[in-house]
Amino acid sequence: MSSASIKKIIPCKKKQLIELVLDIEKYPEFVPWCLHGKIYYKKESSDLIEIKADLKVGKKFINETYTSLVLYYKEKDKIQVTNIDGPLTHLKNEWKFKEINNSTQLEFDIDFELKNNFLNAIMKKSFNFGLNKIADAFEKRAIDLFKK
Repeated sequence: MSSASIKKIIPCKKKQLIELVLDIEKYPEFVPWCLHGKIYYKKESSDLIEIKADLKVGKKFINETYTSLVLYYKEKDKIQVTNIDGPLTHLKNEWKFKEINNSTQLEFDIDFELKNNFLNAIMKKSFNFGLNKIADAFEKRAIDLFKK
């Protein structure tokens, strides 16, 4: 299994960053290796947003689509993502947001395992590099959209 954590200060308001993370269909515009994002449903109540979505990740001819359940707990400022279907045997990631002045402290934890042992071995070797590229892409996108 691969796991990692990232903690960053992103120069935008907490609400803006949460909306950016929940806008899954826009991921192909800025997230490395993300080819397509599709939301199947989004339900909102007073304390929870629930989303079922697909992400197609990879490169042109080598790609996989996985379906996940995304839960945003409004009171806790936390997003949890778990795998429903696709090439993963296990996925758990958690986004935590804390506003500090006019910026947001983002904590991101991920833990996953692929069904394909060969791809799993490859991912473990380049996982931290890839995760940092993705975290940097979210930061850059937030700056591009929200920093004046």
